Amino acid sequence: MDFSPADAQPLMWITARPDLVFVEGRGSWLTDHRGKRYLDFVQGWAVNCLGHGHPAIVDALAAQAGKLINPSPAFYNEPSLKLARGLTEHSGFDRVFFASTGAEANEGAIKLARKWGKVHKGGAFEIITFTGSFHGRTLATMSASGKPGWDTLFAPQVPGFPKATLNDLASVEALIGPNTVAVMLEPVQGEGGVVPATTEFLQALRHLTTERGLLLIVDEVQTGMGRTGALFAHQHAGIEPDIMTLGKGIGGGVPLSALLAKEAVCCFEAGDQGGTYNGNPLMAAVGVAVLDTLTAPGFLAEVAALGDYLGVKLRELSDELGLNGERGQGLLRALLLADERGPAVVEAARNLAPEGLLLNAPRPHLLRFMPALNVTREEIDRMIGMLRPLLAK
Repeated sequence: MDFSPADAQPLMWITARPDLVFVEGRGSWLTDHRGKRYLDFVQGWAVNCLGHGHPAIVDALAAQAGKLINPSPAFYNEPSLKLARGLTEHSGFDRVFFASTGAEANEGAIKLARKWGKVHKGGAFEIITFTGSFHGRTLATMSASGKPGWDTLFAPQVPGFPKATLNDLASVEALIGPNTVAVMLEPVQGEGGVVPATTEFLQALRHLTTERGLLLIVDEVQTGMGRTGALFAHQHAGIEPDIMTLGKGIGGGVPLSALLAKEAVCCFEAGDQGGTYNGNPLMAAVGVAVLDTLTAPGFLAEVAALGDYLGVKLRELSDELGLNGERGQGLLRALLLADERGPAVVEAARNLAPEGLLLNAPRPHLLRFMPALNVTREEIDRMIGMLRPLLAK
């Protein structure tokens, strides 16, 4: 196809985009309108957990589209019942509410916690969140986020989200007051620079919230569905939160998210929560296919092994080039640069010829890697080989 910047004029401008149009994807590779291929280590910001065009997802979409797409959330449908059963069986949660985006799931978690506080804690509504966190782009989830600058964007913000410091239990304790109802965090802060919560911190936080009668909410929109080598990242710490949110990987590329909760927390009444497309059978059928693939024997063990391999290769590259190391968990990792040229490296990698490389720099001093969970070791090696000369300059 032919493309010029004028073709994008009808789209509302929200961010700068390169002058290319992706037209096809297979596995870890994307192809643009000129026929150029790109090794994709972004995968829609960890959305395409099985890569592009995975047969299980394609088949699920095609089969379900021929049966039933959306009967209305006022009725049950078979795929959503199957996916809800699967998620509860593979987690420590009892109930599931389906939504379309991670932000919508997190908004639901905030509403559920506040409703629980109204019913069980005398109207307590404050949810302690963390500096550097990212929970979405609705007004409430932006207010909950600790992203720099978001405290004044679209002001006035939604009140009730005091910010603690990740991996600092004392900073959480200092914020607990009579209006506190919950603590909410990402097991790994993705947008914050791939900063993991330590096992010790997560375990101590679970003990603290239980002791003080507070809910613990884990935002696993980016870390859930196998990304860290376990089905859910909090499982590495051996804890059981009260509420969990999922997004991105649960749909393998289609708009699907979920809010999961323990039975004791589920206090929504009729009319409190809903959504036109929530739990529709077309998206839920894909979720079933994704969950079945991730929970097949040996799949998550291979993800963990691939994550270790990626970590080793990034550390070797860091040592070779005098960078500042790597961090992360599973196949969510960051390479810490020695300067703030991350965005320039992202652009240079995309412009490589004859094949480009897609990377992400959520902070100027680091690169983030979110490949498909079925990426190969050969593709990891190829990525390192493409990246090395860009960083050696």
